[in-house]
Amino acid sequence: MEIKRDLYLNKLINSMNNGMIKVITGIRRCGKSYLLFNLFANYLKAQHVDDAHIIKIDLEDRRNKHLRNPDALLEYIDAHVAKEGMHYVLLDEIQHVDEFEDVLNSYLKTPNVDVYVTGSNSKFLSNDVITEFRGRGDEIRVAPLSFREFLSAFGGTHEEAMEEYLTFGGLPQIASMRTGEEKRKYLYGLFKKTYLTDILERYKIKNEAELEELIDIVASSIGGLVNPTKLADTFKSVKKVSLSANTIKSYLDILQDVFMIEKSLRYDIKGKKYINTPAKYYFSDLGLRNARINFRQHEVSYLMENLIYNELRIRGWSVDVGVIVLNTKNEEGKSQRKQLEVDFVCNEGSKRYYIQSALRLPTKEKREQESRSLINITDNFQKFVITEDPIKRYQDEHGVVFINIYEFLLNEDSLNT
Repeated sequence: MEIKRDLYLNKLINSMNNGMIKVITGIRRCGKSYLLFNLFANYLKAQHVDDAHIIKIDLEDRRNKHLRNPDALLEYIDAHVAKEGMHYVLLDEIQHVDEFEDVLNSYLKTPNVDVYVTGSNSKFLSNDVITEFRGRGDEIRVAPLSFREFLSAFGGTHEEAMEEYLTFGGLPQIASMRTGEEKRKYLYGLFKKTYLTDILERYKIKNEAELEELIDIVASSIGGLVNPTKLADTFKSVKKVSLSANTIKSYLDILQDVFMIEKSLRYDIKGKKYINTPAKYYFSDLGLRNARINFRQHEVSYLMENLIYNELRIRGWSVDVGVIVLNTKNEEGKSQRKQLEVDFVCNEGSKRYYIQSALRLPTKEKREQESRSLINITDNFQKFVITEDPIKRYQDEHGVVFINIYEFLLNEDSLNT
């Protein structure tokens, strides 16, 4: 069954022939190759582009190893580009090619060549590389299947799909597997043999055990704050390992570089400033997170928070963790400062939303507790509480909108009021 990835396909279609190098990035096995070689290539054919004008090269394929040489790749592409007609060059996993920037830049001034490449490492799109593209690199970030995409291939109820999704995640291959054992085995092997091996080899990491321990800590802490300095102290006192805060920061950066996790900074809403440490980290795929900790911790409230974060990022929002500082008095009348947290502060241009994730809202007291931080925000941006409770959308007397998780996930306009 073909799973449509219209969000990303439309981005590719809209960027056709714009004079820029289209760079498709994302975690390994999230569907970049399928998007480029199948969905986009089929679209080109449907637009009557001749097969000879679609040049596809999989650079992970051992049979194409010789094309990882930049000059050999350049020569191969040149040999397949005729003088007449537009040609579409599709290159999968371009980071395997040395000096790939020079190869790609060679076609920036070729009017009848449109270049599309994939890469699994954000270093591939560092500022230095973008500079090498002379400002003509156009990134399209691909995530694992959203819940909406996953549901389209699931065939069960929304609730059954949610249980599967929160357990095994949204890597496309998972959707075609039937048994839990098969899915677990796939995720275990993928993490160990692909992701971890890739990180160790690419970044020349010697402290493998410490890296794995750090991944376990982050996987167990979704929804919680991570402080590299405190982690360094823990490694020293509990693990008897000297791992500096700077090394931990570099490991966390690497996990972000390979798109395994994303960092969400804390933002002082009233003070309008960022608080760099500690920060929260969310996994780009919940199945990988669960596999890493042997499917032991299945706290649905934290998994739902991670799910909401991923959906917001897929929709293009930048997402921070909000902090509200209140100056109050205790029972003795003494002044005290109290911090309230807003799960997500979402920004896109001049738009902003504040969002709280709440698994259950069984009582009025619980609803007030979950919305307290939102009520203490004094600006006029829209505020939401997303819950798994089977409720119809409503707005309370404070202007806070309560919506069901399925309405949020399945309706792309669910935050528009």
